[in-house]
Amino acid sequence: MITARVIVAIPTLVADEALDDCFAALDQQSFRDFAVVLIDNSGEGLTRRFAQRQAAPPEPWSFPLLIIENQRNVGFGTAINQATAASQGDYVATLNDDCVPGPAWLAELVAVLDREYEIGMCASQVRMAGSGAGPLLDSAGMVISRDAASKQRGFLESPVNFSRDEEVLCPSASAALYRREMLEDVGGFDESYFLYCEDTDLGLRARWAGWQARYAAKAVVTHRYSHSAGRVSSLKAYLVERNRLVTAVKNLPARDLWMLPFAGLIRYSWHVVGLLSGRGATAQYHKQEGGGLQLLWYVVKAHGYLLAVLPRVLRRRRQVKRRMQPRQVSMILRRHRISLRQVALL
Repeated sequence: MITARVIVAIPTLVADEALDDCFAALDQQSFRDFAVVLIDNSGEGLTRRFAQRQAAPPEPWSFPLLIIENQRNVGFGTAINQATAASQGDYVATLNDDCVPGPAWLAELVAVLDREYEIGMCASQVRMAGSGAGPLLDSAGMVISRDAASKQRGFLESPVNFSRDEEVLCPSASAALYRREMLEDVGGFDESYFLYCEDTDLGLRARWAGWQARYAAKAVVTHRYSHSAGRVSSLKAYLVERNRLVTAVKNLPARDLWMLPFAGLIRYSWHVVGLLSGRGATAQYHKQEGGGLQLLWYVVKAHGYLLAVLPRVLRRRRQVKRRMQPRQVSMILRRHRISLRQVALL
């Protein structure tokens, strides 16, 4: 058991030089009461070199480090839950292994959560690495469409447009801070997601339970976007669509849920427009992976998965803590909505 005020949980698949950069940046944090839990999902013990370096005098980092080695890739949410269970502290920070946090990252996030107990989660200003002449955003929190497709708020926009602290729907777990009490209250990450959308699901369950979410504009992180998984891939295309459907059925208020099939059809139509015009992730997938029909198969497969697990998803829907009224949650979703067109063409 490792103890600190903030536990920084970092799942990794490749444990390459990007993780070395991440550790070096953590060692420069102005906030010092933190420890790192590194979760090795490679199944090959790739983080053992970190354990060897930790044991060799002098220690290369000034922060305590705990390594959890899994025999296989257990997924992002499970890894974070493992780190939470193996530690004690007020807050749990999630950080991708290809992120480089600025020196004030933890200090800014902690200051926001220290300010109000009702704030259960805080988003960072996540910038794209290598974005040319001027920095571009990867994420300033998350937004959501009518069919529960979630996207990074401010994606590929200038950080200048997101320079003040404000409410958001929820953070991207690539670089976020969560109140431990909130995680325990709502049951942590849903491990069935494996990869993608688990942060949106957690955020929505937390909003139903009455927890608030904020964005800390000065908590800056540089992210090598999809360094491990790639921006587009067959696995990602399927998992994102599968997990979107599960998130919708679990979390959308009934007054919004009935619109799900119609909203989905509208978004699929915009994906076709994007494919024909060369815009958006669908066009990029077609260019790199090939096959619009393959994407159609993933949509069918994702809906088949939902039908297969629907009884379980409905049970989990009933288990969501509902301290907020459905109309209140609907208002939150409207405040942080992205259009179906934008989702398809980003």
